[in-house]
This record gives sequence, C-alpha cells and structure tokens, in this order.
Amino acid sequence: MTSLTSTLQSNAAPVAVLEEGTTLRASLVLTVVILVGFGFLYSLAGAALGRVVFPHQATGSLVAVDGKARGSEFVAQPFGDARYFQPRPSAANYDPMAAAGSNLARSNPDLRKRMDELRLAVAQREGIPAGQVPAELITQSGSGMDPHLSPAGVQVQIARVAKARGLESAVVSGLVNANTEPAQYGVLGEPRVNVLKLNIALDALQKKS
Repeated sequence: MTSLTSTLQSNAAPVAVLEEGTTLRASLVLTVVILVGFGFLYSLAGAALGRVVFPHQATGSLVAVDGKARGSEFVAQPFGDARYFQPRPSAANYDPMAAAGSNLARSNPDLRKRMDELRLAVAQREGIPAGQVPAELITQSGSGMDPHLSPAGVQVQIARVAKARGLESAVVSGLVNANTEPAQYGVLGEPRVNVLKLNIALDALQKKS
C-alpha cells in the first residue's frame, strides 16, 4: 500500500509542474497580448484613424494665419489689447493643463464679490451701465476654456473694438453677424460666436484695407 502511494505521488509531481508551467506561460502570453495589442497597437490604430478621418480635430483644431498657429478654436485665450473682443473669464487663467471652474457655490460670498467686481470692471471697459453687462462676461465656464460668447456678450464690446481700430461700428457689427454660428443642427444649443475666429477676422479685414 505504501509503495502504491509513493508511486502515485511521484507520478503526480511532474504533472503538477507541467500544469504550473502551462498556466504561467498562458498568463505571460495574455499579458503580452493585452499590453501590446490593446495598450499599444489599438491606441496607435485609433490615433492613426483619427488623423485620417478627422485630421483637423486630431491635431487640436488649430487655427492658422499665414502658416502660423494662432490658437485652437476650442480653447479660449486672453486678449489684452482693446482692439480685440474679450472671452469669458477663466478660473484656470486660460491654461489648458489646469482646466477647471472655480467650484464656488452660488451661496458663497466670495463668488458674489468677484462677480460684482467683474461687473463693474466690464461696465467701465465697455462704457455701459453695470446692469447691461451680460452674465457670461462675469461668470466662468466649468472648464475655464469656453471659446464662445453669445451674440449679446459680443454686442456690448462692438463700440470699444470699433473705436480702438478706427472702424465704423456698423462694419464691426457686420463682421460679428458673419461670424455668428447658429445652433448646432438648428436645434442644439444657442447661437454663438467664436472669439478667436472673430478676432482673426478683424485682423484680416484691416490687413486688406
């Protein structure tokens, strides 16, 4: 009996080692397939397909002037010169790597104070009563990178921009209308103006004249 047990145990040992080796090999193969196949090749194929199907979006939706990138049409940027339209304020200081909102609740007194200060600053900058300042010019978007303004947010800036550029307000207003995008597919969202594109169009207009 003892001899039979010893024989069975000695035969089972190589089988156990074989099964263990097979399991380890299968695990290693699966790991390589996942890392190389899905971690590298799948991502590479997706990126390559995006470059082919959507080349403009895949490279950051950059807007170029005379062959030089001026920015992305989906990322807001500040304009310090009075000759340009200003975007919405940004809690991230227009830094794409720190995109975020202020996260201040509506009941937070700091939010109310900041909005009041911005309202007065915008009213002074545009030469309009504080009560006529659109809310979007004193509030920050959730990302801090919103590149668009509503037509109302642009209209209050026309007089300042026209004066700074020595243009008739009607000319600047016409350019604003030409750069106003309708609701997407006619039903999604509201009419909007891309601030970067509008400012580039302004530069192009004066460059021609």
